[in-house]
Amino acid sequence: MSENQNLLAEQRRALILDEVRRRGGVRVNELTRKLGVSDMTVRRDLDALARQGVLEKVHGGAVPIVEASTHEPGFEAKSGLELSAKEDIAQAAAALVAPGSAIALSGGTTTYALAHRLVDVPDLTVVTNSVRVADVFHTAQRLAAKGQSGATVVLTGGVRTPSDSLVGPVADQAIRALHFDLLFLGVHGISVEAGLSTPNLAEAETNRSLVRSARRVVVVADHTKWGTVGLSSFASLEQVDTWVTDAGLPAEVRTEISERLNRLVVAGEASGDGAGEESGEESGRESGQESGEGASAEA
Repeated sequence: MSENQNLLAEQRRALILDEVRRRGGVRVNELTRKLGVSDMTVRRDLDALARQGVLEKVHGGAVPIVEASTHEPGFEAKSGLELSAKEDIAQAAAALVAPGSAIALSGGTTTYALAHRLVDVPDLTVVTNSVRVADVFHTAQRLAAKGQSGATVVLTGGVRTPSDSLVGPVADQAIRALHFDLLFLGVHGISVEAGLSTPNLAEAETNRSLVRSARRVVVVADHTKWGTVGLSSFASLEQVDTWVTDAGLPAEVRTEISERLNRLVVAGEASGDGAGEESGEESGRESGQESGEGASAEA
């Protein structure tokens, strides 16, 4: 009996989706043999993935849904996907933030989840181009006890995107004048070939500005973002210091990207503390960061 029979449904579905994307389609009987589960279990998994809109069921199996590289889902459409994964990622990422830090949070539903975890961290300075993220901190300040100081929030100007990010020349100029210790970056897609990408050209340029201004770059993205490629790339994997993801990321992918990242944090796999396991070898780039060299600056 296959060892994969005991996988959680979420992990099993991640493996199925990876097979579909990697091979361009799979049959039900192939998945039952690979995963060591019943035909009915596989069909339920395919139904669930089809409802999420990440694959299309066909007679006897499934094929990937090919979206235009310019397709950009709205904030509300994305906010209901992978909720447990985003919460795990947010918890693990929040542990990287020290009191008194200057941090930046890009737009996105995962950074939005992270913002809720950071409202109680003392003396933060938060730079963001996300209207939703700024609202989290402003709401927390209004609800705080009288006399209690909250984070200092800098919201860039700019043109609003479907994902409620502010982008364009106004945002870029504001960001380029600033410097922050940590950037938490949500992404539309991540892959070896394309690096970090987005379907929005203006957002790509604003994200480049965020990366240039950050001492360290932390990507917060669930496993479904792996293999997705948007219209415009804005950073390579080598410019990322840490990727915080969830347990649905297949083992073979973890091995593949560990050679390109200083640090991979898999949220939800630690022994009960939710911090996640870490993999990947530290390289000379990390020692350069600690001495003040911004590894996120573009070559």
